[in-house]
Amino acid sequence: MSEKQRTSRIVDAAAARKGARPESKPGRSTGLGRIIIAVYGVLALSATIRALYQMIFRDFSEAPVAYTLSLLAGLVYILATFTLASAKPRAWFLSLCAVSFELVGVLVVGTLSFTHPELFAHDSVWSFFGKGYGYIPLVLPVVGLWWLYRNRDERLSV
Repeated sequence: MSEKQRTSRIVDAAAARKGARPESKPGRSTGLGRIIIAVYGVLALSATIRALYQMIFRDFSEAPVAYTLSLLAGLVYILATFTLASAKPRAWFLSLCAVSFELVGVLVVGTLSFTHPELFAHDSVWSFFGKGYGYIPLVLPVVGLWWLYRNRDERLSV
């Protein structure tokens, strides 16, 4: 078999394969997605470490609601970080659930921290709509949901 025949078979096979698959767009973990995942990772670490510090080194009975909410926020951020970065079939849906839960959480806790301040003797990650974190907990789920909507076709890929 000559070199020309070998090359043409390879080229023909590549062309046939390319024609069989529609051109796909970049995944959730490229470009802006990497930045979103990185911010979720930073929030996951900071919220979880803050909650564990508060629970271990402070008196839990001082602010059990705030400390528990900080830990819950940290766990949600961990889930969002890993599912946004994953290409597994159900990762898109889990990301949608985690980011939606986060948005509801920050809106509810943010509102309650103004209307029922007695529940929040100490701040949580979501208190006052994430004021202690530069309002990133309020903005990030909106950006995350937009990113998931933009990449919604991935939910169908296997």
